[in-house]
Amino acid sequence: MPGGYMGKILKVDLTTGTIRTEPIDENVAKKYLGGKGYAVHMLYNYLREYESKGFSPSDINPLGPENILIFATGPGTGIPGFPCSGRYHVMALRSPLTGSIGSANSGGEWGPFLKFSGFDIVVIEGASEEPVYLAITNDTAELRSASDLWGKNVFDTCRILKKVGGKNTSVACIGPAGENLVRMACIVNDEHRAAGRTGLGAVMGSKKLKAIVVSGERRARVADPEKFSEVSRRCLETMRKNSVTGEGLPTYGTAVLVNVINNAGGLPYKNWQTGVNPDAEKISGETLAETYLTSRRACWGCIIGCGRVTSVKSGPFQILETEGPEYESIWALG
Repeated sequence: MPGGYMGKILKVDLTTGTIRTEPIDENVAKKYLGGKGYAVHMLYNYLREYESKGFSPSDINPLGPENILIFATGPGTGIPGFPCSGRYHVMALRSPLTGSIGSANSGGEWGPFLKFSGFDIVVIEGASEEPVYLAITNDTAELRSASDLWGKNVFDTCRILKKVGGKNTSVACIGPAGENLVRMACIVNDEHRAAGRTGLGAVMGSKKLKAIVVSGERRARVADPEKFSEVSRRCLETMRKNSVTGEGLPTYGTAVLVNVINNAGGLPYKNWQTGVNPDAEKISGETLAETYLTSRRACWGCIIGCGRVTSVKSGPFQILETEGPEYESIWALG
């Protein structure tokens, strides 16, 4: 296998409860780059298989057992020194929100920890009759009952399953929105990181898949460590010197964009009735840093650290510690 890959795909059929492993195709990995590229190739092959059986794309129910859900990492995920190497991608044949291909991505620790468990990609087929979660550790995987977790929010689910998994464990899960098939439901990992686009949390809910828990000590090799270190140093130094990745995002998080985009007339306000919010300064990253910010938190392997750890000390919205808000949630709630 080329450097950066674990070399294995985990396929789980929730209808039958069977789990099998397939090798990564090196030619596909080189042609369709990254986790998203490989996942799109896989989804295309599923479509071809369906069409050969007389089943057209329009026949696929986004919330039916025929929909395919893929969690995928790329060769850079979980590689120390690879810039922003903490991300993973989730894709589905059809999104319940758009009716087109489902696509979302997230940061945190889950992507690298999937690699450390021994797999590059997890494919979910079919649907379970009862709530289950998938546990993956050091090249092994099993389905476990999630009946006692069904109905719990993502914070409680992550904390409970992280204790079950122990050290170096990451959890991707859904809450009540996904369980109840809300078409914009997210998949949340590490309590605060969300694969938030195209409603893929609802796809998990339709399959009765509450969570995927990953842990392990496996590591992907780097094909040419010396050359990689050289390129890595150059890339990371460029990021540190950049005004956005080296200063704006570390200092103010993604909310640094509020004032920037508002001044450009592109900040969604009042459901896009206008692109300018006259009170944007009050919800900006600069104001957040002055009022509620307690520290910053980075995703795995990221030198930027744009995550915000925040606290509201008193009042009706008091919360001792949380994360965010991000630029996207700030404008969406404004």
